[in-house]
Amino acid sequence: MAFTRPTGKHRRPSRAVRAGANVAGIAGLAATGVVAGFAAPALAATDDAPRVEDTGLTQAIVIGDDTADRVGEQAEVQRSAADEAAIRLQAEAAAKQQAADVKKAADEARRKADAERKEQERITREQERQRLNLFVSPIDGSYVSTSYKASSSLWSSGSHTGVDFHAESGTSVHAVGAGTIVEAGWGGAYGNNVVIRHNDGTYTQYGHLSSIDVSVGQSVTAGQQIGLSGATGNVTGPHLHFEARTAPTYGSDIDPVEYLREHGVSV
Repeated sequence: MAFTRPTGKHRRPSRAVRAGANVAGIAGLAATGVVAGFAAPALAATDDAPRVEDTGLTQAIVIGDDTADRVGEQAEVQRSAADEAAIRLQAEAAAKQQAADVKKAADEARRKADAERKEQERITREQERQRLNLFVSPIDGSYVSTSYKASSSLWSSGSHTGVDFHAESGTSVHAVGAGTIVEAGWGGAYGNNVVIRHNDGTYTQYGHLSSIDVSVGQSVTAGQQIGLSGATGNVTGPHLHFEARTAPTYGSDIDPVEYLREHGVSV
């Protein structure tokens, strides 16, 4: 029955066309007696009996249609799978982009936090540097009553090795700058005295104190109280004897007023 499907690459005829062609072919074969053998039972059936239309030829046609339907269904499934794959790829790309955006935001936040932390560290260092280099007057609101290098027989060297700040007994005496206490106690003619080594390597001395509030080895900051003014040692009345030195020992004195001015203190 090769005549049921023409050869070549032509489109498959519709079911109606194929059925008509097959009927015509059967009629032609009947005229020649080719299909008489298997066509007779169908013709011999009574009018009341169901007509048997499912001949071998018709069954072949139906099977071909089912195959075409299955091919169509498979093509539809493949299209659906392709659509789903495209949607999945789009979702994956969107997820990757979202992850990249989140990472970028996290990196930016971390960079900003690092920059803020470094800036805060810089500010802290600067504040510490300023604190360490800050200098103040040894007595608030006072003035120099006896100048540096003033001459008098009161001093063994014949001249004043520091300056005297006017102060009543019991007035708070401050460290002029941050440093370490290297002497705290009786200092002979200086009476109760304190000597501080500052961070720049210079020294300051505070004499004739009525009391001492610090001890050797202790660290102090600018403005910290180290004792109270008084009239101990070789004095004629209460005041603060203040010296600036290049070493902790007597005889290394420098002009204390210029020293304070160089450190930003107005005297």
